Amino acid sequence: MIPVIALVGRPNVGKSTMFNRLTRSRDAIVANYSGLTRDRKYGEVQLDDHRFILIDTGGISGEEEGIDTVMAGQSLQAIEEADIVLFMVSARDGLTAADYMIAKELRQRGKKTYLVANKIDGMDPDIALAPFYELGLGEVFATTATHGRGVKSMVESVLEQIPPAAEPEQEPAPKGIKMAIVGRPNVGKSTLVNRMLGEDRVVVYDLPGTTRDSIYIQYERFGKAYTIIDTAGVRRRKNVSLAVEKFSIVKTLQAIGDANVVILVIDASEGVVEQDLHLMGTVIEQGRALVVALNKWDGLEDSHKQYVKNEIDRRLRFVDFANIHYISALHGTGVGDLYKSVEQAYQSATDKMSTSFLTQILQDAVSEHQPPMINGRRIKLRYAHAGGNNPPVIVVHGNQTAKVPAHYVRYLEKTFRRALNLRGTPVRVEFKSSENPFSGKKKSQAPVRSARRAPRKGSR
Repeated sequence: MIPVIALVGRPNVGKSTMFNRLTRSRDAIVANYSGLTRDRKYGEVQLDDHRFILIDTGGISGEEEGIDTVMAGQSLQAIEEADIVLFMVSARDGLTAADYMIAKELRQRGKKTYLVANKIDGMDPDIALAPFYELGLGEVFATTATHGRGVKSMVESVLEQIPPAAEPEQEPAPKGIKMAIVGRPNVGKSTLVNRMLGEDRVVVYDLPGTTRDSIYIQYERFGKAYTIIDTAGVRRRKNVSLAVEKFSIVKTLQAIGDANVVILVIDASEGVVEQDLHLMGTVIEQGRALVVALNKWDGLEDSHKQYVKNEIDRRLRFVDFANIHYISALHGTGVGDLYKSVEQAYQSATDKMSTSFLTQILQDAVSEHQPPMINGRRIKLRYAHAGGNNPPVIVVHGNQTAKVPAHYVRYLEKTFRRALNLRGTPVRVEFKSSENPFSGKKKSQAPVRSARRAPRKGSR
C-alpha cells in the first residue's frame, strides 16, 4: 500500500503552497486569500526511493459556519484516510486557539503527526518556534514553503517513518476515460460528481462558486476505470471580478482540454442561456466529445419541460451530434444513463478509420454533391485518410482545396459523421492541395537542335 500523508491546519498557513512544492506541480491554486482550498486534492510524490500520496485540504478554524462547515468535514475525512499528518501552523501569526483545537483533534484520533511552522522567513527560529511546543506534538519543523527553506529536512524526517519500496512499484492502473463536468455556477456539477461516485467527495453547498479548483478523481465502475473532473463554474466575462475566480476559470478551461469527454450541465429550471452556448462552443473548439445533461429536471411542470425541449431543438442544432439527457443529480434520476453516452462518445472519438473507407465516403459525397467551381475550374477532391483522433481528423487531398467554401466543409463533416456512425464527438476535415512538381521552375533556355544533321567529313 502506498502511504498517505495529509496537510492540515488553519486557513492560509501555506498548505497548498507546500502541496505544490512537494508534488513539483502547480495543481493547487495559491493566493493570499483565506479559505481558498475547499475540496480534498490528491497528488503523488516520488522522492528518492519513497513514494506516497499527498492530500491538500481546506482550512479548519473551529468557528465554521455555512460552507466552512462542509469544508472542515472534507479535512476531517482526509485525516481519517491519512497514515501521517503534517499539521501546519503560521510562524507569523503565532499560536492560536484554532491550533489548540486542531492539535486536540489529532491526538484524539491517534494519528502520527508532525508539526510544521511555515512562513519562518525573516524571523529568528528559536523565538518563533518556542510557543508551538505547548501543543505537545514533539519537534517543530521550521519551513518556508514558497522558497523551499527547511522543506527537505522536514520531509526526510517524515520519510524515516515510511519504508522504501523494496521492489519497483507496478505500473499504475489506467486512468480510463477522463470526464470533465462543466457548466455555469450553481447548476449542480458537484452534486452530480458525488452522485456518480456514490460518496460526498467534493463540497456541495447552495452558493454559486463553491468549487474553485479542478478536482481529478479516479474510480472504477463495474470493472471500468474512469477519471472524473469536477470544475469551477464559468460565468460571463463581465461578471468575473475576483482574481481567484479568474484562476478557477483558467483551471476549468485546462480541464476541458485535458478531458476525453465533457459533460455539460445545464440548469433545466432556467433553460438554455447564452453562457451555456458559449461553453458548448469552447468544447467544440477544443475538439472534445460532448454529452449534455439538463439537471434539476424533477419537479418541473410539464409545460416548462416542453418549453425547454423546444428551446433545445431550436438552439442546439449546431451540436446535433451530442446526446442529451434529462437528469436529477440530487435524486439520481437518469444519472446512470450518462455512462452509456460517455462510452459511445469516447469510442467515436478514438476509433481508427481506414483510408480506403474514408476515400469511398468522400467519393460518394462528391458524386452526390460536387464542390463548386472557382474561376471556371472545378475543385477536385481525390482521396482522404485519418489525421488524428479525439477529435477525429480527416485529411482530404485534392486541387484548389484552400478555396473550399465553409458550407461545403460542413457538408463533408456531416457526411463523414453519418457514414462512420459517430455520436457525441465533433469531426474536423482538413485539406491538402496536390503540388505541381514543376511549379516555380524556370523553363530551360537550351537551344533547339536542328532537325537536319550536319554532313560528315568525306561524305557526299
